[in-house]
Amino acid sequence: MEESRKDLKVMVIDDSNTIRRTAETLLSKTGCDVITAVDGFDSLSKIADCQPDVIFVDIMMPRLDGYQTCALIKNNSQFRHTPVIMLSSKDGLFDKAKGRIVGADDYLTKPFSKNELFEALDRYAQPQTA
Repeated sequence: MEESRKDLKVMVIDDSNTIRRTAETLLSKTGCDVITAVDGFDSLSKIADCQPDVIFVDIMMPRLDGYQTCALIKNNSQFRHTPVIMLSSKDGLFDKAKGRIVGADDYLTKPFSKNELFEALDRYAQPQTA
């Protein structure tokens, strides 16, 4: 599957520097083009500019949380079909259900393993053909 990651644009939105760096390092090693953002506001202009193939978004962030960010992405006709995978330190049913309501495609509990990250990516990633 790794070959299929070569030209993928992946966005990681998380207010944790550690999570952003870890995900960026893991994804970059497999050939992904990684864009990071520190919160929902920071991500919106980057999403419009970079048009990522898959977006990982933390739920608990200042200013604009993951649910709000996901809802904004999914309500935009240009990005409606972009897979959004929620990241959370809680793995509660309520959080998962709320994620589904705002349009999230999947849910990873932090700390996630390298395999979980790649499995989620492989499940949803389809590089956009120009």
